[in-house]
Amino acid sequence: MKNKNQFDSRRHFLLKAATAALAAPVLLGQPAKAASASGRLQHACIGVGGMGWGDLNQFKKHAQVDIVAICDVDEKNLKRASEILPNARTYTDWREMFKQESDKIDSVNVSVPDHNHFVIAIEAIRRRKHVYCQKPMCHDVAEVRILTLEATKAGVITQLGTQVASTAGDRTGVEILKSGIIGKVKHAYLCSNRPGAVAKYRHVGPRPTEGIESPPSHLHWDNWIGTAPMRPYVPNIYHQAIWRTWQDFGTGWSGDIGCHIFDAVWKGLDMKNPISVVAEVQKSWQESPERRADTWPQGNHITWTFPGNEKTAADKLTVEWFDGEFYPPKEIRALFSETDYPAESAMIIGTEGALLIPHQKMPVLLPEAKFKSYTPPLKPDRNHYHHFVDACLGGEKTESHFAQSGPMTEAVLLGTVAIRVPDQLLLWDAKKMKFPNYPLANQYIQRKYRKGW
Repeated sequence: MKNKNQFDSRRHFLLKAATAALAAPVLLGQPAKAASASGRLQHACIGVGGMGWGDLNQFKKHAQVDIVAICDVDEKNLKRASEILPNARTYTDWREMFKQESDKIDSVNVSVPDHNHFVIAIEAIRRRKHVYCQKPMCHDVAEVRILTLEATKAGVITQLGTQVASTAGDRTGVEILKSGIIGKVKHAYLCSNRPGAVAKYRHVGPRPTEGIESPPSHLHWDNWIGTAPMRPYVPNIYHQAIWRTWQDFGTGWSGDIGCHIFDAVWKGLDMKNPISVVAEVQKSWQESPERRADTWPQGNHITWTFPGNEKTAADKLTVEWFDGEFYPPKEIRALFSETDYPAESAMIIGTEGALLIPHQKMPVLLPEAKFKSYTPPLKPDRNHYHHFVDACLGGEKTESHFAQSGPMTEAVLLGTVAIRVPDQLLLWDAKKMKFPNYPLANQYIQRKYRKGW
């Protein structure tokens, strides 16, 4: 086991910066300010394959956006993007892009694997560029804290890629929770048991020792690895999209989808930093040292305890997360339908009823007969990407700005820390960013970057 002094040195350089920054003024959210005197947003897309391809096409549809630069470590992705953006300048290294384009762009979107989110987003923010960043905001808790504080300090417009937060379902769910119609909240159950997700995103591991090849000429492998430890290239096992299952690159299923499912609950209940977190995990993963060292489990049950407030029934609120082989209790599913319970959803239990928020669908008040005459405060759909663009050009504050979504992402990622020390209750000191009762877990708050990154 590494000694304390090692963890207190280079590994925690960001952690020290994050805790020191807590002396700064309280986060009030971002101010809206125009990005370009021309009335058009000069935008750069970083990552244009996979999710990045969808992000690019969303920004391209906005009438006041000029995508002037695109960057991807895979030249095949760049070629496809260039076919629909022939005038955009192309790069395979985001560092070179910033060097060449810093005075030509107003904003960027960061749509790359989780482990490189922070280094790209912080560079953009320090250059006073507005940032749309895919979820989770970062790979590590300490990265999220410092990115949130730096973004607020810089006054830039930000948006986390929780696109569902801008749908009518989630927006209406937030308003219903704020209305207090279900009474004081006693408990919340979040789940993501998406059918068919195991094969692509939940590899058993461990990492392959066969099939190792030299990276293809179109893939800049060193740039793809970025901050993570170097490892050999193996086709169809990391790039692209399959990286989420590996601890070095992704944050597992709860880290990926947790920000979506948690969002409406977090906003609707005005939640703050958790008090504690504990995780139950897939038994076969827990009993395999090889898998625990390299991959994320294929099933998790995470329990957070949060401080209560005027919206809760007690001075503490318990929130549970279920994925893979773990499901919400039968009696909770039965409140809606045990057989047709939404595979991805949030169920919030109040003293006067319950609210079910299915992922990407409209919320349902339960029991339905009790709320039959109630007219919910319906909110319309809006385009998450375009709302960001409008904010950059002087419009209203974004739905998922970092001052709002950063603390939520911290809570989600604390769940991934708990996964790595299963069955251990972790008490969280948010100000010091430590687990005072179990220091061994502190090593997972901030990883050590590869030399040069």
